[in-house]
Amino acid sequence: MSIRRLSRRGVLAATTATALAAVLLAGCATNTTTTAASTGETAEAPGTGGTAIGFIFVGPKDDYGYNQAAYEGSQAVAAAYPDLEVLTAENVPEDDNATRVMESMIRKGAKIIFATSYGHKDPALKVAAANPDVVVLQQGNIVDGDLPPNFGTYFGTVYEPVYLAGIIAGRTTKTNKLGYVYAFPISQTLDNINAFQLGAASVNPEVRTYVVNTSSWCDPAKQAEAAKSLITQGVDVISQHQDCTATIIRTTEAAGAYTVGYHADATELAPTGWLTGSEWDWGPLYTTMVQTILDGDFTGSEYNDNFRVGLKTGDNPFVQSAYGPAVSDEAKELVEQARVKISAEDGSPFAGPVVDQAGTVRVPAGTVPDYQTIESIDYFVDGVVGQIPSS
Repeated sequence: MSIRRLSRRGVLAATTATALAAVLLAGCATNTTTTAASTGETAEAPGTGGTAIGFIFVGPKDDYGYNQAAYEGSQAVAAAYPDLEVLTAENVPEDDNATRVMESMIRKGAKIIFATSYGHKDPALKVAAANPDVVVLQQGNIVDGDLPPNFGTYFGTVYEPVYLAGIIAGRTTKTNKLGYVYAFPISQTLDNINAFQLGAASVNPEVRTYVVNTSSWCDPAKQAEAAKSLITQGVDVISQHQDCTATIIRTTEAAGAYTVGYHADATELAPTGWLTGSEWDWGPLYTTMVQTILDGDFTGSEYNDNFRVGLKTGDNPFVQSAYGPAVSDEAKELVEQARVKISAEDGSPFAGPVVDQAGTVRVPAGTVPDYQTIESIDYFVDGVVGQIPSS
């Protein structure tokens, strides 16, 4: 199986920024066409011939988190394609409101839509089915079976930099108690919590990760309460999987504890307690996907699939954040050693043996699970304190 994808298609060549701009000018001057097999007529390839590109976000664009990172990626697209209008919409719920907003963007000339939240999957599929000439790209999910010719999902291997951040947390903690505040028990959050604990335990076998579930992507009141509850339990390093991250970081900094960030660079919120984090750099991937679409090459490409990239390919859009002042040189060296190990073909944060909370072996020794297996994890590993909420 290809490192870049979860099923069936080959790898496209990378395109330089200069070449992207040159090809765009040609693509805007002439519409790319394909032959309609049933009628013998020609039709534009999905995503070509439009005047705009749409991005929808589930939260605000300045949340110091998931939505801010996606918005910044959209602005990289705007800079790369000045002849195309980039439409953005914030605070778009994960329901039929998302369908309505995307349809509105299509009426304004969008032939490419980025639906950037996990819960936007069903509205995105609905819009793709109703608009076969529009390419819809959904961020963070997996769709089983063959995908429509104008649809794709994409994501980075989020758990890789989180594993490395766990190493920093495991070496820094004085209480051996780490905290993790998360929204919902979906695959990405479980992967991250487990990777964080596995990374920490790889350098500190005594460490434990205490989890709190908020059942919301962005609820500052619940987030503050969760962080405070962890601190009262003796937790001295807190990370999170929330869309808006500022509240937890500020609460942790005020308590004199350490922060491991997520989604975006928030070092300015924790000048003393910032350790490191994981953040999105969406611009290069967004831009390359757009160019593939404008070239008329989307259908059948690796992006017309469940596309994933990670350290094994060297182009994971989810990258490690800068280190804070409290991180030792020894801890940094341990991270670099681990980075080399998990980047190898036979490496992974989830390389076996991996044992769950009940002591059951979930990944046998000598086994390296593929991306799809990891994104199907439905358990906490040994060392995580707390239970997965029942649905």
